[in-house]
Amino acid sequence: MCKGLIAKKRGMTRIFTPDGICLPVTVVQVGPCVVTQIKTELTDGYNALQLGFGEKKESRTNKPTKGHLEKSGLKSAKVLREMSVENPDEYSLGQEISLDIFKIGDFVDVAGISKGRGFSGVIKRHGFHRGPMGHGGHSKRTPGSVGMCAWPAKILKGKKMPGHYGQSKNTIRNLEIVDIRSDQNLILLKGAVPGARSGILSILKK
Repeated sequence: MCKGLIAKKRGMTRIFTPDGICLPVTVVQVGPCVVTQIKTELTDGYNALQLGFGEKKESRTNKPTKGHLEKSGLKSAKVLREMSVENPDEYSLGQEISLDIFKIGDFVDVAGISKGRGFSGVIKRHGFHRGPMGHGGHSKRTPGSVGMCAWPAKILKGKKMPGHYGQSKNTIRNLEIVDIRSDQNLILLKGAVPGARSGILSILKK
């Protein structure tokens, strides 16, 4: 069985359980994904499926990629990703894999790219406390002293300082599938997942 699928984040909302409990959920469009390449231990050293997801203009797909996708009957694909599989012989090129591999109550890992926040200060990036906001204060949002004494007379690696924040791969583990709507290819996950709306995700079975 395929270990995961490619998905797109649609946004967040809330649902109510029969007990009246309000649950925050993330709506995710999962697949359908098309098998564009089959990798086996004999030819590649490992078992995996390359999956294609989404559409984009054919004019934005280069000729080598078009030739690769034609083998599976696709004209274009927005995303190509590999997912591990136990027995690749069960699959064929051009086969569609839907969200039927998941069921309500399953726990999954969701990997995605977090929102990019550009160059940020230590308060936003690391949660530092600010200084006094009075008129005499000179260290309102600055990180403060960062130097060392005579030895080692340098800033140690890993010091929390201003810098690039976000736009990094994050994985949220053990998210519960609250509901599945197969007719719309939607899965409702309890809690939040990385990234903004329309971001591409990888949903991995436990």
